[in-house]
Amino acid sequence: MKIEEIPVIKALGIKLLGAHQRVYEATGGRLGHRLLVVPCLLLRTVGAKTGMQRSSCLTYARDGSALLVVASNGGDRKAPGWYHNLRADPAAEIQIGTHRQQVTARFALPGDADYDRLWSIVNKNNSNRYNGYQKLTDRPIPVVVLSPV
Repeated sequence: MKIEEIPVIKALGIKLLGAHQRVYEATGGRLGHRLLVVPCLLLRTVGAKTGMQRSSCLTYARDGSALLVVASNGGDRKAPGWYHNLRADPAAEIQIGTHRQQVTARFALPGDADYDRLWSIVNKNNSNRYNGYQKLTDRPIPVVVLSPV
């Protein structure tokens, strides 16, 4: 059995990620850029239903000037809320450390020309966890490309 399949451990991981995000935000980015060794950013979107600003702490990888995030939601059958927000409005703000930047999102799914290359980058960056998450769901997990405006 994989750790992601054990509900108690998954719930604990979600709580730890939430605490990490609160530290990142409370310190203005002076703390929180890295979760252990994996780099993290804050993604700020506008809620598709509420119109309110939402913030998510996500691991990322680089592809040239673009940043790559993955809508894995830990292998859940539903995509994360931030993904739905970006589908409704691809304009967003990211914060890496103390630096904020406006970005536009585009979405890569299996079958797209560059999906396999992008998946390889993000999966390697996150110690092959995304391959494990994909095995937990029938939903194709998108890679989201965040390009500077």
